[in-house]
Amino acid sequence: MQQKSTSFSIKHWSDDDKPREKMVRKGKAILSDAELIAILIGSGSKNESAVELSKRILASVNNNLNELGKLSIRQLMQFKGIGEAKAVAISAALEIGRRRRGEKALKITIISSSKDAFELLQPGMGELPHEEFWIVYLNNSNKVMHTAQLSKGGITGTLVDVRLVMKQALELGAVALILAHNHPSGGLKPSEADKQITGKLKRAAVALDIKVLDHLIITQKDYFSFADNSIL
Repeated sequence: MQQKSTSFSIKHWSDDDKPREKMVRKGKAILSDAELIAILIGSGSKNESAVELSKRILASVNNNLNELGKLSIRQLMQFKGIGEAKAVAISAALEIGRRRRGEKALKITIISSSKDAFELLQPGMGELPHEEFWIVYLNNSNKVMHTAQLSKGGITGTLVDVRLVMKQALELGAVALILAHNHPSGGLKPSEADKQITGKLKRAAVALDIKVLDHLIITQKDYFSFADNSIL
């Protein structure tokens, strides 16, 4: 007697287990990351459900959605069961999430804490594969006047032009600065080079009666504040 093959299709699951039906009945917050991705891709492969495929994709990036967002269309298509259309759907959804956070950052106009500065800068810096150095220029009310990328370098570091920072501060009439750079490695410990450039910028700013309020090291999910750790 021929044994009946097992179906991996979500359509054979109970409604409470189907991601789409589950979202409609119980709300989006209850769904796991894998279930949300399964909704995006719609179906898995012959031997794997959409949810199992999504779990496998997430496991490859240690279940980190920020890391998943860094994968290219071609990299996503390396997973069996993910064609171009599904890869594009995943990539587009994660880009929407990144832009949504960016819109929130645009609403931050006054910096009152290191967390405010992090929320302002993280959407543009937190997921970069290379290191960048940015400056936030503030007026005497700590209102953001301008943010500017000062340098863009390899993963090992950046070159910072102190004269350019001060020239732009004077042109804007800024009275305070917040320095920031990202660590693509995810590490938050400041290097000796980080400390040296902070001191160099601070000394140059003092000579022009401009304050350096903080220097942030930014990663995907966290940050290190020189001011909060009393090493500014």
